[in-house]
Amino acid sequence: MSSEQNQESIRCLVAKAGLDGHDRGAHVIARAFRDAGFEVIYSGLHKAPEEIVQAAVQEDVNVLGISILSGAHSTLVPKILNGLEEYGAAADTLVLVGGVIPEEDREELEAQGVANIFGPGTAVEETIEFVRENAPER
Repeated sequence: MSSEQNQESIRCLVAKAGLDGHDRGAHVIARAFRDAGFEVIYSGLHKAPEEIVQAAVQEDVNVLGISILSGAHSTLVPKILNGLEEYGAAADTLVLVGGVIPEEDREELEAQGVANIFGPGTAVEETIEFVRENAPER
């Protein structure tokens, strides 16, 4: 399979967790992923961690991008990671977090299973390249 075929088969869920209603960044990254040739599913606003896990498992995604700006990342992201683990999907899902995540919280999220955190101002090309290089194959 060529690298171009691999890129086309990457399936992503872009999810908004919790009560955060700011979804401009999620829309921007979803569109950029689509334009890069990825299959993209957008969860919509105000999803509970359990809903995000269910969608990721049912849609068999390679990549789960969690957009969060509310400051609840230390509560919501671990619930999502634990849910993926319970379904046996954690090893097959590249989990990314986008949003305002304080520097002091990043190490803990990465230790729990977040592959990378992309803050405000990150070039979409950087995120796309990270996904291409790290998305698990199906």
